[in-house]
Amino acid sequence: MTISPRYRRLVEHYEACLERHGDNHLGVDWPNAEDVEVRHRVMLDVIRSRPAATTVSLLDFGCGASHLYEHLLRDGRTDVEYAGLDLSPRFVELSRAKFPQNRYWQLDVLADDLSGLPRFDYAVLNGVFTEKLDLSFEEMLDFFRRTVTAVFGLVTQGIAFNVMSTHVDWEREDLFHLPLDTLGAFLTSSVSRNFVVRSDYGLYEYTTYAYR
Repeated sequence: MTISPRYRRLVEHYEACLERHGDNHLGVDWPNAEDVEVRHRVMLDVIRSRPAATTVSLLDFGCGASHLYEHLLRDGRTDVEYAGLDLSPRFVELSRAKFPQNRYWQLDVLADDLSGLPRFDYAVLNGVFTEKLDLSFEEMLDFFRRTVTAVFGLVTQGIAFNVMSTHVDWEREDLFHLPLDTLGAFLTSSVSRNFVVRSDYGLYEYTTYAYR
């Protein structure tokens, strides 16, 4: 009998949220719709300035129900070529039904063959690492390190991801609070020394941009 990796517990959790709440912010376990819009803007700020009238390719890793793409549509953004990837077949099926013009992949980047994936200018991982549920800190840290490394290998420019801050009044056992020193040591040794940490947008988390 094949035993599923523990990190697949995260997929089961988000699929249960979708079943319970439907296609909205609660369905991807964000408690506040206004904060979701803030996160979308911060994620997209990973894109650096470029010549006018050019587009960038963006992979929405852990795309869920493609709410980031809906944000791009609301903002009238035509400079981003969007694609999505998720480990959950239910979310990929939902996204494909909503936006059949987009490219989507249902893959486990830690187990599946990635040779058929194209390279992207940027990738964003919004909410992929904020909850750890009943995983231990060490299990979540391992999942985080391996996933960031794999996704960074898919881009030519940079990635953005968010985690929970340790600079809070109290920490929740089910969330992934990552110390800045642990983050910096990992990035400089295994990903890139060229990174930016943002905690200027009013939430109990921080977002990191790692560049080539």
